[in-house]
Amino acid sequence: MSTISETVRAENAAPSVCTCFRMRKLARLMTQRYDQALAPAGVNLNQYSILRRTGGRGRPLGEVAHELGMDRSTLSRDLKSLVESGWIESVPGADARQRCLRITDSGRAVIERAQPLWRVVQDEIDRGLGQDGIDALHAHLDRAIAQLQADAASVQRGSR
Repeated sequence: MSTISETVRAENAAPSVCTCFRMRKLARLMTQRYDQALAPAGVNLNQYSILRRTGGRGRPLGEVAHELGMDRSTLSRDLKSLVESGWIESVPGADARQRCLRITDSGRAVIERAQPLWRVVQDEIDRGLGQDGIDALHAHLDRAIAQLQADAASVQRGSR
């Protein structure tokens, strides 16, 4: 007969059957790895991703949020430090209601410093998983992303 603590230890040692738990754990581990590598450039992975996706021509906040898989309010919150650092600016959009995000020259300089640091980690992960592993992982992730986005769009259309 096992004790409660033995049962808890056994459950903690077993891989989780929860897909969300596994994805979040992987995301945290990846983020930690990239954050550590990007620290010398003065940016974390989230900031780097936002800078990379913002581009130079100016993109609407909603478009950037969608591409990053974030909601607008989370992106707005995360943008504060980037705007305060002078790396991103908010500019008028196509009409008076729209605001666009545009990377500044100092933001481009951050990307130039961070890009080689990001590349080192990216190459390490790719080597560790191998090309077949990377291809399979990307295919599974792309399929899951597409399915979840389609599900979310379907729910949104149903609630209108």
